[in-house]
Parts: sequence; structure tokens; C-alpha cells
Amino acid sequence: MCKGAIRFLGMVFLASSAITAQAPDINDISVHAVAYVDVMPASRASAVTALKQYRDSSRKDDGYVRLEFFEQIGRPGHFAVLETWKDQKASDAHAMAAHTQQLQTALQPIRSSGYDQRPYKTVTVGPPPAASGGQTIYVITHVDVVPNPQNDPPGLLKRLAEVSRNEKGNLRFDILQHAMRANHFTIVEAWQGQSALDAHAAAAHTRQYRDTLQPMAGGPLDERLYKAAE
Repeated sequence: MCKGAIRFLGMVFLASSAITAQAPDINDISVHAVAYVDVMPASRASAVTALKQYRDSSRKDDGYVRLEFFEQIGRPGHFAVLETWKDQKASDAHAMAAHTQQLQTALQPIRSSGYDQRPYKTVTVGPPPAASGGQTIYVITHVDVVPNPQNDPPGLLKRLAEVSRNEKGNLRFDILQHAMRANHFTIVEAWQGQSALDAHAAAAHTRQYRDTLQPMAGGPLDERLYKAAE
């Protein structure tokens, strides 16, 4: 996409800031889970093996949509696990599966933090991303806002995703909302490389988003960079 088109999209993003509140898509009953776990550096390979086995076994579960895991760049042994299930019934059945317990058993002696998993629902999720190369950078960001009926965090984040998906080098831009704490969100991004991510960070609509978010934020953005852990 040309720079002029990106600037135009940025203007659309700015102009839409006055749109009335946009609720998450109530027709999407997918259930998401975002988990973080740290393991001792010497046990990284064992953790990757356990996570691969968990992912491969989970693919056979009814209602499986997607299961991915990533390793934080510059911090070996720090993992994020993202799951998507067709609905709550599928998610509940998976939670009781033997391979789910097997993962916890495998991680127990090597972990340096608990397996911190949180439930989410969809605000906006794009089409499944195409296969990505080894240079792909994943960004997982936690956004915490102060509850205020005058603000529209889901709408703000949804507009950011819609514009960002049109940027050169973007592979994915999903927004999830905590299933029980409506003021907590997770952003999942994928970019073809560092240059694409840098261009996104410098884009007018990204800077405007951050300026708009700051007064309603409950704390600093928790933004972490990841790579596929294979």
C-alpha cells in the first residue's frame, strides 16, 4: 500500500475517534486463552518439547481452532501460549483433557513461574495468517484501562487494528478482551520483520492511538516482542 493511502487511513482513524461505543462482536463465541510461563534457562529445550507435544495433541480436540506458542526475544525460556477454541464447551473439554494435565506435569519441575492463563473473548480477529518466515516478529501487548463509561477502549482498539492490517508488512492484528474483566485487553500482532514493526510504531495512526489511550490507561503498556519457538 502506498504512503498516501496509509496517511488517508490514518486520517480515517483520527476522524473516527468520536464514533459511539463499539462492543465486541457478540456473534463470535470463540473462546481465547493467553498464558505466560517462564522456565529455567537450562530447561528451555525441554519446555519447547512439552509445548510442541501439547499443541500437537490439542489439534485433535473437538472445537480446536488454533494453538500457538512463542518465546520472548532476548529472554530465552519466557513463553507465551495463545489458544482459540470454537466455544466455551470446547474450551472446557480441552481443560479436562489428559494432554492438558500432561503439560502442567512436564512444566512443574522446570518452571520458574506459574502457568498464568487468562480467558478472553473476541473484539476483532482477522483471517488466519499465512505461514510466516523466520524473521516474523510477534508483539503481545497487555492494555489496562480505567473503567469509565465515557471512554470506548474496544472501539479505539478495533479502529487501530483495522487501519494497521492495511500496513505494509503486517501479518496479523487481533484484539482480545478479558472475559471477566472488561477493562483488560490483549493485542496480538505479527510483522514481517523489524523494519515493518518500526514503520508501524512511527505511523500517524499509531501515535494518535497512544495519545488517545494515555489518559484512560490504568498503567504503562506491557508490550513484549516474541518469535516463534520451534
